[in-house]
Amino acid sequence: MVDEPVLRFDAVSFQFDVSGPWLQRVVGREGRRTLRAVDDVSFALPEGTTLSLVGESGCGKSTVARLAVGLYRPDGGAIHFEGQPLDVARAQPALRRQMSMIFQDPIASLNPRWRVRSIIGEPIRLFGLAADASALRRRVDRLLEQVGLSIGDGDRFPHAFSGGQRQRISIARALASEPRLLVCDEPTSALDVSVQAQILNLMRDLQRDLGLTYLFISHNLAVVRHMSDRVGVMYLGRIVEQGPASAIFATPRHPYTRLLLDAVPDPRGLRPSRDPVVGEVPDPVDPPGGCPFHPRCPLATDRCRMEKPAYTAVGAVQVACHAVAEGRGAIA
Repeated sequence: MVDEPVLRFDAVSFQFDVSGPWLQRVVGREGRRTLRAVDDVSFALPEGTTLSLVGESGCGKSTVARLAVGLYRPDGGAIHFEGQPLDVARAQPALRRQMSMIFQDPIASLNPRWRVRSIIGEPIRLFGLAADASALRRRVDRLLEQVGLSIGDGDRFPHAFSGGQRQRISIARALASEPRLLVCDEPTSALDVSVQAQILNLMRDLQRDLGLTYLFISHNLAVVRHMSDRVGVMYLGRIVEQGPASAIFATPRHPYTRLLLDAVPDPRGLRPSRDPVVGEVPDPVDPPGGCPFHPRCPLATDRCRMEKPAYTAVGAVQVACHAVAEGRGAIA
């Protein structure tokens, strides 16, 4: 029997209403406008593994992160946590505490009026994980040391720390409820490169020691390569390529995945020369028909302009591309 994944998305969709004010729409005779931020997204996240979602800004990856922890409710499809519908799981404190989130900007996600000890201890108090004040203090002290801070740091305020130290505080707070799933929304993008490496190594050590499962959101391919077991490449709300990280980085198949990888500097000059993919991301409020990538794709045909591609299995990788399905996926 195959173990149930910690998190599963089944054909999940979500849209934002970006309509103007009511009076403006009446006077201008405008209809409602919607932005489909997530479009038919499916994946399974087994225990103890990392799935990274990568793509340009506005592709929907952060919306997926918020859907995963119940901050948004999907308009279509289903999300399951520990084999139960997410709404049902979140109604049970024992399951709700098993999911937590690390946000992109640590200073914005930490209450500036609370001392660090109170910030980290809040989930412990909320879920009743400590019998008394002394047990609570011991748990907070252990979490501070676990993320590389000192016990004395618990008596300081967030503004007294560097960016990397604040993110360590955020990680300690996320771990306070003893979660199984951590949703990490660009957790290192606001940090210097040297500090990024320290935080990423800490997160890998914590995953190994605690058996954590990560849904990792990033636009940095070097970070994704370092952290991931599997990778999902998103474009205009849809996962266009998904599979083992090793396979996607070694042999990218979707033209958009190749665009992202070709944008990474290659100082040794080992990457094969290819015609660059040009153009800008289309307006997500008015996306193109057919394959959403076709206006920028050098392999696009009339079929790409008319028909949204289904997923094609290429080994362990799933690719949504007509060119790959038709065997013409090579870019010169």
